[in-house]
Amino acid sequence: MRILLLSDIHANSEALDACLAEAPEHDLVVNLGDVVGYGASPNEVIERSRALGKVFVRGNHDKACSGISSMEDFNPIAGLAVIWTRTVLRKENLEWLRVLPQGPARIDGVSGVQLVHGSPHDEDEYLLLLPEALRSLDEAEPWITFFGHTHVQGGFFASSDDSAAIRPVYNAHAASEKFLFQLRKNVRYMINPGSVGQPRDGDWRAAFALFDTDAYTVTYYRVKYDVAGAQKRIIAADLPERLATRLAQGR
Repeated sequence: MRILLLSDIHANSEALDACLAEAPEHDLVVNLGDVVGYGASPNEVIERSRALGKVFVRGNHDKACSGISSMEDFNPIAGLAVIWTRTVLRKENLEWLRVLPQGPARIDGVSGVQLVHGSPHDEDEYLLLLPEALRSLDEAEPWITFFGHTHVQGGFFASSDDSAAIRPVYNAHAASEKFLFQLRKNVRYMINPGSVGQPRDGDWRAAFALFDTDAYTVTYYRVKYDVAGAQKRIIAADLPERLATRLAQGR
């Protein structure tokens, strides 16, 4: 089975469209949360995401924008985006966000895999460094955990012999690229496909990944998209300008 992994779209329809246009053939789409927040196209992105498939876990922005959690942990800019999103969400999309499931979740017919937004222990936990990820790697029953939340493409692994971070290697930021990573049996992985709509790893290009269960590989992708168009939407919506400028910086 070939599973397309999307995460942290953050209401960026231009980035989502570019990812889907360059995505390879796949059998299933998995969404690791934060469909909305920050960007200016929440209704469009929700409706496109719903049409792609039914395998989701919720993110912290999904919770805040739907009103099932507070904004007390959000910075002022993120909080303003949440308030704006609440005002423009159509009723059916608001209700859809409210019932998104909490991770960890499993994929029917695929063993040894779980889905989370932050971590298996806390859906809002940021796993940015290997020491932070080791607890999840050591205690996980599934061999592979797919996660998002950090907006940093890559992940971590741990075996009986060693552990390390995974960082895809690309040649340039001016074109679309992919990076093939071969998984090993009897090794535990935490794999982050990166953020579709707001990367924070210094690479402005939209990020996603493909998991091939037969080849036991993860292919990471970075694709060019219409950043200027996404920025114009944000400015036109009177959202904070920082949400537009950061898209070109990958921060």
